[in-house]
Amino acid sequence: MTTRVEHTQMANAIRALAMDAVEKAKSGHPGLPMGAADVATVLFSKFLKFDAADPHWPDRDRFILSAGHGSMLLYALLYLTGNKEMTLDQIKNFRQLNSKTPGHPENFITSGVETTTGPLGQGVATSVGFALAERLLAAEFGDDVVEHYTYVLCSDGDLMEGVSHEAIALAGHLKLNKLIFLYDDNGITIDGPITLTDNVDQVARFKAHGWNAKQIDGHDPQAIAAAIRRAQKSDKPSLIACKTTIGFGSPHKAGTSKAHGEPLGAEELAETKKALNWNYGPFEIPDDVLQAWRKVGKRGKRINKEWRARLEAKPEAERAEFKRRVVDRTPPKSLDEVIVTLKDKLVADPPTVATRKASELALDVLVPAVPELLLGSADLTPSNNTRTKGLKEIQPGQYDGRYIHYGIREMGMAAAMNGIALHGGFRPAGGTFLCFTDYARPAMRISALAHIPVIYIMTHDSIGLGEDGPTHQPVEHIAALRAMPNMRVFRPADAVETAECWQVALERTKGPTVLALSRQNLTPVRTAAGNDNRCAQGGYELVPANGEAKVSIFASGSEVEIAVAAQKQLAERGIAARVVSVPSLELLLEQPADKRHAIIGNAPVKVAVEAQVRFGWDGVIGPDGAFVGMHSFGHSAPAKDLYKHFGITAEAVVEAATKGLQGK
Repeated sequence: MTTRVEHTQMANAIRALAMDAVEKAKSGHPGLPMGAADVATVLFSKFLKFDAADPHWPDRDRFILSAGHGSMLLYALLYLTGNKEMTLDQIKNFRQLNSKTPGHPENFITSGVETTTGPLGQGVATSVGFALAERLLAAEFGDDVVEHYTYVLCSDGDLMEGVSHEAIALAGHLKLNKLIFLYDDNGITIDGPITLTDNVDQVARFKAHGWNAKQIDGHDPQAIAAAIRRAQKSDKPSLIACKTTIGFGSPHKAGTSKAHGEPLGAEELAETKKALNWNYGPFEIPDDVLQAWRKVGKRGKRINKEWRARLEAKPEAERAEFKRRVVDRTPPKSLDEVIVTLKDKLVADPPTVATRKASELALDVLVPAVPELLLGSADLTPSNNTRTKGLKEIQPGQYDGRYIHYGIREMGMAAAMNGIALHGGFRPAGGTFLCFTDYARPAMRISALAHIPVIYIMTHDSIGLGEDGPTHQPVEHIAALRAMPNMRVFRPADAVETAECWQVALERTKGPTVLALSRQNLTPVRTAAGNDNRCAQGGYELVPANGEAKVSIFASGSEVEIAVAAQKQLAERGIAARVVSVPSLELLLEQPADKRHAIIGNAPVKVAVEAQVRFGWDGVIGPDGAFVGMHSFGHSAPAKDLYKHFGITAEAVVEAATKGLQGK
């Protein structure tokens, strides 16, 4: 049993490390770790199920620091509890190049960090995915091997962000009762008191969203513990609003915005340590306090061992499936065979369908073959074609389905999918219209930055969607997504390419994938299936030239059929041209130089055609290459009329090619 004196010393160890690290770095945010140290100490010492020696233990409780600016709180906890990678030297190198203590927590850098946080609201929204994945996995494999909580430390800023509304509404609706928010209610933002901008009653707000919510004294260990016990027994998600003082202990900065995002300064730091009765030098933790924390870090070792025994007692097939999906996180070995069989079928009887429908055809065979594939849509299921026949829906309190209705919550969906993927056990794929990546983009950026393998099914990918008009017609979106590091964008041309793109997406484990799919029907262009995945290198020669190529035509998605038609017209004029399908421009450009050059070819004239803006295509066609595509926003009209209006036609490609040859 931790006494009040022991609690205070353990909490002050967090405060001291945070103050010292920020002071040494000359930058950072000491206020939150100082204010929330009591909450964190109670949570970690009394409740959190974890094993510091095994930070990837699948059945650990998840702790998410949504208020990522307070990262020293988490780093201090990792060091104090005995995480092997979080040494005192790493604490001393806070915010320095190549350290494991970056300014905001990064899951791909620091062991023990569950998810990258920093942009306020993202941790809150991502946590919904963690909590949902836990319930889904428990429903499938049993609560004897899946039974844990998701705890989130969030701030005033997290709850101001609009994505928090999407997240807490979804969590409340789904009754994710093992999700517990610890709200650091310190009433301070960068500009000053929160009353400058906000007077929301957060307890009432959360209750309105179907949560249990209660306010407590965030510096009273007994009140904190009692509130967490209540939350653990709740049949709803819980908010514990912990009233705290930012910069707790600082004689002149506590309770002010001065404590938020800057070092205390040497004099104030010394006075703060004196006020806290912490009579130790920089980065010095007395042995009795450190050992108390290390004991906390070892508490979960026995529980972990017992859990592993229960897992080993499972039938061999079930145990192997759990390990594949949760531990190894590898796709089924049968995936390649499933795709090859599907391609053979599609070539034998080529369907003239939109690639959104082609995606549904692929999902018809992938859903039974890839049991971890978890589908959903942001209220566009019939348009995104994301739900296959017989796929059971996930409903409040019923977690044995594989289809999620996210509601009209694009960013909430994207963030929740991040959490689902990071938790392990599932590969989430969610749909909306491509233009609404604008709403989802902050969470999509986290996917790319944090190497999270989610799949975005983005339909209605161009002016080809027609009458809905320019508000819904993506023009710049593909280029913007291609520009995002580690975001893989595929725009398949027909059903065969769509199947191949799904395979590449599912085989990718270190980053997200966008499948940009058409609303309009497309003419099949692949006449041979083959055992190899031709889309896996980003581009390939679809139609060779008859003789030495004078023109290379590059296209993606719905414009590949235009390129094929143009090649035929050029052949009629005696001009040898080849067509290169480019389902993933950035993947093509990532290929080794020899392979990339072989695909791009040596034709003197290069033309790209895509119903998007030109940005990015110069990497293939060069600055002097011809581009047939969009140079403005679209219009409301039938798709065929729009393609003619904007000059995205086979005739325009032929004209561009012949002009290019005249200039050679």
